[in-house]
Amino acid sequence: MSETKRLKDLALQTDAEVDEVCDRVRDSRLYNEDLAPAGPARRTWHTWHIMAMWLSISVVITTYTLASGLMASGMNWWQALMTVGLANLIVLIPMILNAHVGVRYGIPFPVFVRSSFGTSGANFAALSRAVVACGWFGIQTWLGGLAVSGILTALWPAWADVTGHTFIAFFVFWAIQMAIIVRGMETIKIFESWAAPLLIIVALWLLVWGFSAGGGPVHVLQASESMTTKSQHSFWSLFWPGLAANVGYWATLSLNIPDFTRFARSQRSQTVGQIVGLPVSMIIFSFIGIATTAATVVVFGKAVWNPVDLVPMVSHNPFVLVVALVVIAIAQISTNMAANTVAPSNDFSNVAPKLISFRTGGLITGVIGVLMFPWALMDNAGAYIFTWLGGYGSLLGAIAGIMIADYWLVRRRNLNLTDLYRVEGEYPRWNWPAFVAMAFAIIPVIPGFIVAASTPGGNVDNPSMIDSLFNYGWFFTFGVSVIVYWLISLLRQSTSTDGSLGAAGKAKAGS
Repeated sequence: MSETKRLKDLALQTDAEVDEVCDRVRDSRLYNEDLAPAGPARRTWHTWHIMAMWLSISVVITTYTLASGLMASGMNWWQALMTVGLANLIVLIPMILNAHVGVRYGIPFPVFVRSSFGTSGANFAALSRAVVACGWFGIQTWLGGLAVSGILTALWPAWADVTGHTFIAFFVFWAIQMAIIVRGMETIKIFESWAAPLLIIVALWLLVWGFSAGGGPVHVLQASESMTTKSQHSFWSLFWPGLAANVGYWATLSLNIPDFTRFARSQRSQTVGQIVGLPVSMIIFSFIGIATTAATVVVFGKAVWNPVDLVPMVSHNPFVLVVALVVIAIAQISTNMAANTVAPSNDFSNVAPKLISFRTGGLITGVIGVLMFPWALMDNAGAYIFTWLGGYGSLLGAIAGIMIADYWLVRRRNLNLTDLYRVEGEYPRWNWPAFVAMAFAIIPVIPGFIVAASTPGGNVDNPSMIDSLFNYGWFFTFGVSVIVYWLISLLRQSTSTDGSLGAAGKAKAGS
C-alpha cells in the first residue's frame, strides 16, 4: 500500500500496519485484494461523499413511487409520508451501528460477518444479502430500461413500434451498468458524487411543475385524496406492515454499509453523512412523488405515478424531454451501483476469494438480476410493499440483529482482524449461536409470509395472531435475534472453562 498516513478512528493507524496484516494472510483462501482491509491511503470518502451516495440512492423511481403502495392500500398522503419518514429514522440506527466497523477496521460486509456467523457460515448471511440485491438490481434495471426506451422514443418515434423495444432497452441499460461496475469502487464514488446534483434539479423541476400546473400546494394535496384507495382496513392495520416494509426497503444497506464506510475518513463522516443523507432525502423525494402525482390528477384527470410516463406529458420539447429522461436513467444507475451491485459483488467474491474478484461478482449479479424476472416483481404495488419488501426485510432484520449483538454487546467493538482472514483461527467455521438465533427469529414469521404471499395485494384480512407476526417483520426478527444471540453468548461465556469465547472481546485488531 502507499505511504504512511494517520487518521483518527482507525484500529490500524498506518498503511504499513495494514500491509503487515495482509502479508500474514495473503495465502489464505479467505483473502483477496478486493476483500482486504482498506488502509488510510484508501480513505477518500468525506462526509459529502456519504451524503451524495444516499441522495443518489434515494432519488430513484422506486422511492418516488414508494408511497403509492401505501396509498393504494388505504393511507392518505400525510399518513404515507409519515410512515416512510419514521421507517427511515428507525433504520438509521442499525445503519450507523453496522457502519462503525467499516470505519474502524476497513473491512467489507462479508468479512465483518465472519465474526458473527463463522468464516464459512458468513457465506449464508452474505448470499442472503446478495440474492436480495440481485432482485433489486433487476427491478431498478427494468425501470431504467423504461427510461432508455422513453429517450429513444422521443428521439425516434418509430422506436415504439419496434418488436420487443422495451426488452431491448432493458438489456442496453443492463450493459451500461456492467461497464461501470468493471471499473471498480472509485468510479462508483465519482459517479455518485456527480449524479446527486443532477437528480436534485430534475426532482425540483417536477415539484415546481406540479405546484404550478396543479393550482398551488394546498389544491394539489387536497387532490391527493383521490389517489387513496377506499379500504376496510384501519390505519393501524396498515401502519405496522407498511412501517416494517419501509424499514425493509433499506434493510439491505443496513447490513452491507461497511462496504462503503471502509473508505470513510472518520466515524464523524459516516455518521453525519448518513443522518443528513438518508432520512432527509427519502422524506423529501417521497413527498415530491406524492405531490407531483397528485398534480397529475388535477391536470390530466388521472394519477401518473411513474416519472418516465410523466415527463413526456409535462414537456413536448425534445431537448428537455431527453435531458429529464437521461437524468432519470442516471438515477437508476446510481442506485443500482451503490445499493445493488457493490454488496453482491463482494458477497459472491467471499464465496471463493481466489476465483471470484469484485468485478466478476458484479457480472454474476447482473446475470442473476435478469433471471429473477423483475418485470413480474413490479406487477403489483401492494404485493411489492407488503410481500416482497416485508419478506426479505424479515430475513435481513435477523441477520442485522445478530451482527449488532455480536459486535457491540459480545465483542464490544474488538475484532481480531488477522483471524477474520484465516480458516483456522479465533473464529469458528460455523458459529452455531447465530443460526439458532436466526431460527428463533425467522420461523415464527413464515406462516404470515406464506399467507401474505398468497393473498392478492399482500394485505391479509383478519390475520390470526401467528399471521400478525409477519406484519411486524423486521422489528420482530431484529429484536428476537439480538436477545437470543446475546443470551446464548452470555451462557457460553459463563460456562466456558477455557475463556475462549470471552477472549473474543479482548482480541486486538492485528494480533
